[in-house]
Amino acid sequence: QVQLVESGGGSVQAGGSLRLSCAASGRTATTYDMGWFRQAPGKERELVAAINWSGAFTYYADSVKGRFAISRDNAKNTVYLQMNSLKPEDTAVYYCAAAKFGGSLQTARYEYWGQGTQVTVSS
Repeated sequence: QVQLVESGGGSVQAGGSLRLSCAASGRTATTYDMGWFRQAPGKERELVAAINWSGAFTYYADSVKGRFAISRDNAKNTVYLQMNSLKPEDTAVYYCAAAKFGGSLQTARYEYWGQGTQVTVSS
């Protein structure tokens, strides 16, 4: 199994930037595809960005494409989500999740989850 811990959330003004981090346990965590999800009150959880085990392939939701960037440092067992040009609509709890590699990033079975970190964007 893999344990995930998110950090880096906070409150920012519209147009600002924030970087989220997800620390994963153990060396075997590098064999997993990783994704960032978000959920706002009253809304469904959505996948906003994902990266495969090697970092060679990424996925972005249309709503964040061009503004967010996902990356990973396997030597540190850490995945990052760089968020630029933030909008109030980005306000949500952001979750890091891990899936065994092999399928598409969008439909992968994300079976390990962190506890989430709050991101609030004000206008």
